[in-house]
Parts: sequence; structure tokens; C-alpha cells
Amino acid sequence: MPDQDLPPYRRIADDLRAAIAKGKLAPGEKLKSENELKDLYGTTRVTVRKALSLLKANGLLVSEQGRGVFVRAQPRVRLQTTGANFRARRSTGVSNYTAEASAQGLRAKQQILSVDKVPAPAEIAERLGLPTDTAVIVRRRAFSIDDEPMQLADGYCPYELFTGTPVEDLRRIKGGVSALIEDPAGPVGQRIIRFVEDLEIRMPTPSEVSALRIPPGVPLARVLRSAQVEDGRVVEVLDSRVPCDRHLFQYVIDLP
Repeated sequence: MPDQDLPPYRRIADDLRAAIAKGKLAPGEKLKSENELKDLYGTTRVTVRKALSLLKANGLLVSEQGRGVFVRAQPRVRLQTTGANFRARRSTGVSNYTAEASAQGLRAKQQILSVDKVPAPAEIAERLGLPTDTAVIVRRRAFSIDDEPMQLADGYCPYELFTGTPVEDLRRIKGGVSALIEDPAGPVGQRIIRFVEDLEIRMPTPSEVSALRIPPGVPLARVLRSAQVEDGRVVEVLDSRVPCDRHLFQYVIDLP
């Protein structure tokens, strides 16, 4: 068989990975000890340790000091991108991410980390159609599910357009910034007609590893979502960073 050409530690890792994928080893379940695994696979503790290290680097296992090695719990959120889905989520009056999680039987918690007036970074300014360093308001938030950090989301809005509105307040906005944009009495008063999303997959920075508790070897997805209104302006850019082991992206594209 082809896998017989693999080093012993890789065969053990592949066997354990398959058991996790099939649910034979459940999230949160404690693995057998290194000695037990050594006897089970007829090998050495060094080989078993290399196999476990590989799976830890892949984000499938975690070690707990004094307790052992466990299958890593991985709550997943399916992020659906459709116009109808956005409208349905908006009608709940909560943020899109929280509504997405709730629709899947999960309870998301949102924390507003900060609200600041800052010079627009070049890539944000470009999407907003503003000169670089033009003042914007940035709302930095973090989302978690069952105490597992799931997403960092920074929302950028033009300062001149949104100054004096709830966007500047360090508190939640009912329905999110999208609701304020579409409010006839709000600073924009127009319907959002288009989202443009730029998706980047990369390795996380040290600060993202710390904030999102990302295991070694797990990549991060960064999504820049630009919200365009009826007169063609982009009035918000949302910069979201999510660990790839906790999310499934689904894009539904209707063709004319």
C-alpha cells in the first residue's frame, strides 16, 4: 500500500487524523497516553511524540499541562454570502455574524474593543475612494462562540460622513452599521446595493495568533468587504480576520 512508504510517525498521524475526521475521536476527547499509543502502534514513544506534534501543528490536538493531549474543539460557523441572506440576517436587528451563528444554533458574543478616529490605511482609503490618510472612524470588535475566539472585525467609515452618529460611540448599534447606513434618517439614507469582498488566505501575525488563540500551522482568512450604496459610493469597509479551522465560506452566485 502507498502509505507503507511513509515514515511511521506519519502513518500514526494519518490514522489519528482519520479518526478525528470520522468522529471516532470526538472534540474534547482525551487521547491515550504516549505509552498506550506506543503499544497500540507497536513503535516507540519518540515516534508517537512526533506524530502528536504534527497533529498539534495542524491544529487538531492540544496539550493541557498535567492532564494530557486532547482533540481540539473546533466550533465552526458557515459564512454565507448572498443578497437574500444578508437581508434575512439584517431583519433580526443584530450583527450579521451574530445572526449567522444564531441561525446555526450557536451563540456568538460580541465585544467592542475600541472606537477611534484614525488616518485611513492605504488599502482602506482606496476602497472608500478617499485620499490616503483621510480621517476615518474605525470600530474594532471581537467575536467568540463558547469562549472560543472566532473573529476580529474592524469597520472603517469616512469620518466626515459619520461624525456625530452612533458609529463614534463605544456601544453596539442595533442592526449594525448597515442598519444605520440604510436608515432614511441616518447619515447616508440609501440602500446598500452591493458588497465586494476581497479574500486573502495567509499565515496569522503574532498579535492575531494571541488574540484568536490560533494553533501553529493554522492559516488565517482575511476578508475585506466594501459596502456600496445606490449613488455608487462605498461607505464602509469591514476588515475581518478569521482562523481557517473555525469557518466555512459559502458564496452563492446567481447568474443572469
